[in-house]
Amino acid sequence: MASSGPNGTDNGDSLPPPPPVVPSDVVPVKAELEKKKALRLPIARRGLASKGTKLQLLTNHYRVNVANTDGHFYQYSVALFYDDGRPVEGKGVGRKLLDRVHETYDSELNGKDFAYDGEKTLFTLGSLARNKLEFTVVLEDIIASRNNGNCSPDGNGELNESDKKRMRRPNSSKAFKVELSYASKIPLQAIANALRGQESENYQEAIRVLDIILRQHAAKQGCLLVRQSFFHNDPKNFADVGGGVLGCRGFHSSFRTTQSGLSLNIDVSTTMIITPGPVVDFLISNQNVRDPFSLDWAKAKRTLKNLRIKASPSNQEFKITGISEFPCKDQTFTLKRKGGDDVAEEEVTVYDYFVNIRKIDLRYSGDLPCINVGKPKRPTYIPLELCSLVSLQRYTKALSTLQRASLVEKSRQKPQERMRVLTDALKSSNYGSEPMLRNCGISISPNFTEVEGRVLQAPRLKFGNGEDFNPRNGRWNFNNKKIVKPTKIERWAVVNFSARCDTRGLVRDLIKCGGMKGIVIDQPFDVFEENGQFRRAPPVVRVEKMFELVQSKLPGAPQFLLCLLPERKNSDLYGPWKKKNLAEFGIVTQCIAPTRVNDQYLTNVLLKINAKLGGLNSILGVEHSPSIPIVSRAPTIIIGMDVSHGSPGQTDIPSIAAVVSSREWPLISKYRASVRTQSPKMEMIDNLFKKVSDKEDEGIMRELLLDFYTSSGNRKPDNIIIFRDGVSESQFNQVLNIELDQIIEACKFLDEKWNPKFLVIVAQKNHHTKFFQPGAPDNVPPGTVIDNKICHPRNYDFYMCAHAGMIGTSRPTHYHVLLDEIGFSPDDLQELVHSLSYVYQRSTTAISVVAPICYAHLAATQMGQFMKFEDKSETSSSHGGSGMPAPPVPQLPRLQENVSSSMFFC
Repeated sequence: MASSGPNGTDNGDSLPPPPPVVPSDVVPVKAELEKKKALRLPIARRGLASKGTKLQLLTNHYRVNVANTDGHFYQYSVALFYDDGRPVEGKGVGRKLLDRVHETYDSELNGKDFAYDGEKTLFTLGSLARNKLEFTVVLEDIIASRNNGNCSPDGNGELNESDKKRMRRPNSSKAFKVELSYASKIPLQAIANALRGQESENYQEAIRVLDIILRQHAAKQGCLLVRQSFFHNDPKNFADVGGGVLGCRGFHSSFRTTQSGLSLNIDVSTTMIITPGPVVDFLISNQNVRDPFSLDWAKAKRTLKNLRIKASPSNQEFKITGISEFPCKDQTFTLKRKGGDDVAEEEVTVYDYFVNIRKIDLRYSGDLPCINVGKPKRPTYIPLELCSLVSLQRYTKALSTLQRASLVEKSRQKPQERMRVLTDALKSSNYGSEPMLRNCGISISPNFTEVEGRVLQAPRLKFGNGEDFNPRNGRWNFNNKKIVKPTKIERWAVVNFSARCDTRGLVRDLIKCGGMKGIVIDQPFDVFEENGQFRRAPPVVRVEKMFELVQSKLPGAPQFLLCLLPERKNSDLYGPWKKKNLAEFGIVTQCIAPTRVNDQYLTNVLLKINAKLGGLNSILGVEHSPSIPIVSRAPTIIIGMDVSHGSPGQTDIPSIAAVVSSREWPLISKYRASVRTQSPKMEMIDNLFKKVSDKEDEGIMRELLLDFYTSSGNRKPDNIIIFRDGVSESQFNQVLNIELDQIIEACKFLDEKWNPKFLVIVAQKNHHTKFFQPGAPDNVPPGTVIDNKICHPRNYDFYMCAHAGMIGTSRPTHYHVLLDEIGFSPDDLQELVHSLSYVYQRSTTAISVVAPICYAHLAATQMGQFMKFEDKSETSSSHGGSGMPAPPVPQLPRLQENVSSSMFFC
């Protein structure tokens, strides 16, 4: 293939085109052609790398044999209707209906099995008799969100004949219509082609069918399905993380095409579920209160909506639609009773009805609201103590810091234990019994796949006083070492929002520790203690008052403020404090919440402060000498890009895009960041180039490129290396064609004649491939890289574990090289990625993914804290789906000039 330049044009020495002959009144077609320029596709692999010590490893991919490659999958669209012709809206009934179709109409289906995705699509191997088929099926005891009586009267208050009769009568049955219509067919041959590296259109589709078969197989076993992960209802797999939430362990299972054939990737997976059992116990735990009478019912109503319960004594299942307005003793409804021919109506309280008419003893529900399982206009009330939450219901809200910590701790597994669990999972899944897989001639090997890894040597690090050091096991420390480029800390002060702390002692130790590392720290100007009367005030007020105090006492703006916070990790002072310092005053600040202060703690704090103030803690030997292949020879900028989204429950929080870039070439250890908000949940970064007039571009890239130019001796980068985090394979083409195009436009806007070369790499952490050392209890050593066997059959990808996994099982980073115009050899590229895991200034260990991506992540998170405390009304969720235009995305405040180019995020 001809090599193509950044605009997809040939770089060959072609002759110039002949001069155009255009009549003066014709608009040239060039503009039209520009639009249709060739799409960039991910490049193919450029051979394998060879550096490093070879190491035999096992991976959680199981070899799949596909014997049948002649057939076709036929795809049918599924439409479901009630017998009166209304379409079925509710989820969850589809599988029941299609199971019934399968049982009842076996001969009309030619005895075929099918793979149904639970929604609107179904696949068979070979075709059905006709292109359109209609079936009528009957389901008993169908309870979507409908109430079938026998639990409490509905809004009309009828007793639905007598309860006793209903107990004996089978639940009402209902007729449905199921329509199947032919949509397309997919050749099984597509899988075989993909394995030979020839990707056809249909291979993803064919693999998707296989994945749907796995989902259906798990659904038949009563599992909760979350994408390609499956969770059994087995209390052995539940771990309580507090707040009425359980971590539920299951496993992920999906087919992958690899260099050595088709493999089934099985991994341990965890999802969050609501603790099953009495609703009241869940609420008490969820709100962390002592008894049901302390519950916040407005909050409870939001938490419970749409959850499924079983009501005793009938054991019938319902969906919660709301909560009664009044307590059970006061909530009334109209009860209709038949007496001979007339119907008598009376107002009854829910409490009286259950206690006196149904003769059910209620111990504590009388004074609490009831659960409503009816329609808004026709409520159906059930006393709280008769309601129990059904198992395996997902909890989708964000976890608290404590819950997250508890989950991490409880879901850790050492490599050997994880291997055992995976082997058991494959056995118990019993895929051999799945008829669809058997018909495709698919069999799955019971053994882990063997792969060859290579362990790269750690890069040499440089410290102060010309000292060099080779990290061992991906770690080093600063004991008896000096920082390579220390800053001097002169005009500074301490602010204390946390009363219980020996501030003077802390300052003394910090100055002493700094001295040992080579950082000269003057005495602070002052220690500002928070005035006790503001301790209960809102965070923004506390920060304002503290700043007034600081301003009244300091002679001028400080270079640096050390801020002591009362609680770690989630102090609500953090966001407003950072915003005040960075955006309003341009002051570098370090927040700490000192609990156990020792030498190690102070050293870590000093590393962060030094980096923020423009120093460097350690650098690579190859960076100092400069001898990094390609990067040291020509001006090269390294970019890290990430988008962070609100937690799963928050749909209206703006997403935050952060791009960091290296500065002061030939260094690759110094970075700055540019951060912007964008529409919620949008993964592509949309402000890389933002032309506001012929002369002005307000995009992210412009400020980064200009900063590189001024900090690198007025040189433009010849090479631009981009690391992109957090995109899935389906979005690679957008990164290559949308984001990269914007970056190229930003370059052209600065200088039309400038044609830098690009290298684009995506880093993924949320995949399910793990590596194990056969027969050894430890994780793979730091520096392990794998680029064979289980990698992509055509594309250029590799796995790297740069860090030492101390706990649990290491998660390698999966790097995908989408474009390389610069021309790195596989060895040089892996070496560069490995080196970039050693330049993270706030840590004395190799990290698991390149530093620019970690920095982008930190910058997005820190600026995201600014948003948390903005006026909530701007991002409230009242703009529901009423066809209203989405509210404008609130913008982040711009940082002051003097901190915007610092490593404020470090």
